[in-house]
Amino acid sequence: MAHVISEAEKVWFAEAVTGRSRDELGIVAGPDESFDLSSEDTVESVQRDYRTAIEESRAAVAGLGLDDLLPGNRRGPLPLRWIYLHVLRELAQHCGHADILREQILARRS
Repeated sequence: MAHVISEAEKVWFAEAVTGRSRDELGIVAGPDESFDLSSEDTVESVQRDYRTAIEESRAAVAGLGLDDLLPGNRRGPLPLRWIYLHVLRELAQHCGHADILREQILARRS
């Protein structure tokens, strides 16, 4: 099952680094589908999928330098440094979304 943060990790490290297509990587075509959960999904399974995506990302960039150009992004080649900074920004943005949801849940419990 696709999960937004795991999918973002795969797009930016698997697709951009390796140049493989989303189809080859099993990544959904657009971000909207990555928000869908199935009845089999659990907090643990989503966390496990994310940890796996991170491990794959680390393996994909092993041996690359920050200024190495990565071929697989639709914008054209980008340096690894740009990818790292972009992923950090996306993580921060999604953490902000999670915080808003947490606050809404806590407000309903009061």
